[in-house]
Amino acid sequence: MRYLPLTETDRQAMLAAIGVQDTDALFRDVPKAARRDAPVDLPHHASEMEVEARFIAMAGKNLSAGCAPFFLGAGAYRHHVPATVDALIQRGEFLTSYTPYQPEVAQGTLQYLFEFQTQVALITGMEVANASMYDCATACAEAAAMAARITKRKKVILSGDLHPHYRSVTASTLQFTDIEVEALDPDPLGMEDLIGRVNGSTACVIVQNPSFFGRLKDLKALADECHAEGALLVVAVAEPVSLGLIASPGEMGADIVVAEGQAIGNALNFGGPGLGLFATRDKYLRQMPGRLVGQTADVDGRRGWVLTLSTREQHIRREKATSNICTNSGLCALAFSIHMTLLGEEGFTKLARLNHAKAVQLAESLAKVKGVKILSQSFFNEFAITLPKPAAEVVEALAKKGILAGVPASRFYPSYPELAEVLLVTATETNSEADIAAFAKALNEVL
Repeated sequence: MRYLPLTETDRQAMLAAIGVQDTDALFRDVPKAARRDAPVDLPHHASEMEVEARFIAMAGKNLSAGCAPFFLGAGAYRHHVPATVDALIQRGEFLTSYTPYQPEVAQGTLQYLFEFQTQVALITGMEVANASMYDCATACAEAAAMAARITKRKKVILSGDLHPHYRSVTASTLQFTDIEVEALDPDPLGMEDLIGRVNGSTACVIVQNPSFFGRLKDLKALADECHAEGALLVVAVAEPVSLGLIASPGEMGADIVVAEGQAIGNALNFGGPGLGLFATRDKYLRQMPGRLVGQTADVDGRRGWVLTLSTREQHIRREKATSNICTNSGLCALAFSIHMTLLGEEGFTKLARLNHAKAVQLAESLAKVKGVKILSQSFFNEFAITLPKPAAEVVEALAKKGILAGVPASRFYPSYPELAEVLLVTATETNSEADIAAFAKALNEVL
């Protein structure tokens, strides 16, 4: 046994040493109404081998991404991650490092974060990026708060095309502030009028491109209207590979760009961790949350890096802080940066083109299935379809046939019955022609 439980004698000795009579006294500050009056309904302790066997059996019930044709997306995307990425990030100096509180002695960490920031600024079309955030959802909430600080306004408009997780985290984060959040209804057909909602009280509009339902948008007119009214445009990107092919948010006039970086260099990992990308215009630099790595020269004139614009308020005076996020997803940022470096600009563009081509091939195949309708003809590698029966039922039936077919919109929007038959499907470079043919064939059989 690697871990030995304490004996009753051990427990009594520790209680006596700290001067309390029993274990319950350790929880006296917790109200009785919040305490359990019985043990949690879980199996009793077992040996390490028994626990391993139990978990292996439970894990065997999963149909994982690498074991079946996989068409899931909705904010988390499966791409090929070169073996080099994992080989490098698992080196001890990277795997065990933490946020540098004495940054000048962590030049290697600061250098790769500086390169990461440069890559994020380039692909988003912005002037400056920070050293990463937790994920796109928290970055989205921080962008809303940042926009309110800049504009001195208190109303944030969330597009119905914004990922539901980003919407809910933003609303939850801002609920105890004086910022008003107006979240529009989900919009699979792309019919919402954001321009008509912008006025002199709007701090920012937050919109996603490609949208949650996969639709591509030209945001220039919306950006112009926001700027005419003194508001900011925040663009969220759930699939960063799309930035290798479509116009960047910066080109379309965005003031702040937030994105989920998981798709580059980071595997799905059954839901985490994520990697928040955050970029903005240079004039808003001092309102940007998180931390920033800058370039400098030492006393001998040699190139070096420093951690800058990370104020003590983030750590010890929270009520006065620009943001209370005072760390970053360093290891995931490193994986992102390594993968991007391996791709290079040409490889990044080729990867994006391949993703789009696969999605077009998938859309053409599914459109031939009776009862299937493609909701948008303008997409990157993800799009929404409607089915003649509830999408959740179809997904379950296809899973039994060994096909991970997509994500039902009802999973995110259970209170919108009109979305029950909407299914989000994604194709990436990992999908073969055989995968696409198997999906279409199995869908035809299920329907």
